[in-house]
Parts: sequence; structure tokens; C-alpha cells
Amino acid sequence: MLSEYFVDLHVHTVLSPCGELEMGAPEIIARVIEQGIHAIAITDHNECSNVKALQDAAGPDGPAVLTGIEVQTAEDIHVIIIFPELLEAEKYQAWLRKGFRNALNRPEVFGYQLVIDRFNNILDEVDTLLVQGVTYSIEEVLEKSKRHNAISILAHIDRPSFSFPAVLGPIPFEFNVDALELSCNITAQEAVKIKSAYPYRSFIRSSDSHKLETISRENCTRMLLDCPTFNEIAMALRHKNGRKIIWPW
Repeated sequence: MLSEYFVDLHVHTVLSPCGELEMGAPEIIARVIEQGIHAIAITDHNECSNVKALQDAAGPDGPAVLTGIEVQTAEDIHVIIIFPELLEAEKYQAWLRKGFRNALNRPEVFGYQLVIDRFNNILDEVDTLLVQGVTYSIEEVLEKSKRHNAISILAHIDRPSFSFPAVLGPIPFEFNVDALELSCNITAQEAVKIKSAYPYRSFIRSSDSHKLETISRENCTRMLLDCPTFNEIAMALRHKNGRKIIWPW
């Protein structure tokens, strides 16, 4: 029997330099549980190295933690890629790193890029600046993601920067992505106007959280699922087997 689940497919950790230092593994999981959210995707910028920490912190009885990456393409478009398992994401990340430009992070300017374990012990600090466009085009990023059976979502398409419409204009009908994401802070009227321009697309709302206080049910998408897993969420985004997205606004 299908039920409603609250899902947030865009959450950052301390690995993203723009993420607050409070975005550690136990803190995020505690906030997700407190807010009654059933599934999140960890989507740090161009990296997936903190997903395991969040999955370990959640444990087998906690909220579902999906493996994601927020890729910044050569055109400076943000795309959320969510993978069926961590191994597929790690293979994709190895390919993505080959497209990094030679730019080093400056923590005093951009923030720290910390790899942690489930207890927030620091395992590594990434030197390469993660908030930069890779050398791959959006078409290459999406094509490679499909080889890993991933979900693809154009991020915050309502924003005037780092979004597909801001860079390339209207999204073509034939452009092959699973969903379009709208920012959680736009009004219902604004959301309806954008949706009317793309009537056959799946739309989600995500928190794009860089701090704990924005992780909330209000900033999630409700989905009709059998359980909050990758496969179930993929079916909802693709309108399959009765799974569906409940319009967030």
C-alpha cells in the first residue's frame, strides 16, 4: 500500500565550502528525525565523500540517506545527480574529478571542505575548490549519469544564477532529465507560473540546506511511495507504477 513520505533531495554537509560547520553527520540526522523527514539526499558540490558518514549516522533504523552530488557544469549550471548506491557515485566522482580545473580552495574565503565520519571526526580536507564548474558540458554530465542509472534533476531553476534557464534559456521539451527543482522560498504563485511553462515535467521542492534550520518538512516534497528508497523515488519522478509527486505548493 502506498503512503505519503517527506523527501528532501538537496542537502549539503561540511564538505561543501558554503555549508555551515554545524552541518555534521549526527546533527543533520538528528534534525531530519526531529522534523519527521523520511528521506534525504546528500548533494555536496562536485563530491560525494560525506555520504557514508550520513548513512552510518542514520543507521538501519533511521531516515533513508540517498547518495547524491550537485554537479556544476562547464556552463555553470547546477545539476543534482542521485545514484542507486554509493559505489556508482564513487565511480562517477572519479570521472568528475578529471574535469576539475586547477583551482585551490581558500578556506578563509570560501569555507572549509571537510570529509568526516559518523561522529564528525575529520578524515580529510579537500584542497581543490569544489564550488567551480568542471570542464564537462551539461550534456556530458547527464549522459554519464545515465550510464550509472542515476536520477537527474535541474537544480533551483527559478534562480537567476547557476540554473539552466538563467544560462541557456527555456528548457527544451526533449531535454532528458527526471525532474525540475524549485527553490523552497518562492511563492505558490511563482511556482504555478513556472510549472505552467513546463506542464509535462515533474517538479520537486528541496531545502538546498547549508544550515540546520532550513531542514524541515515545509521545505520538502511529499511523494506517494511504498517506502522511501531510491527505486521508489525514481518511479515517483518518472510517474511509474502509481508512485507520484504531490505538488509541493
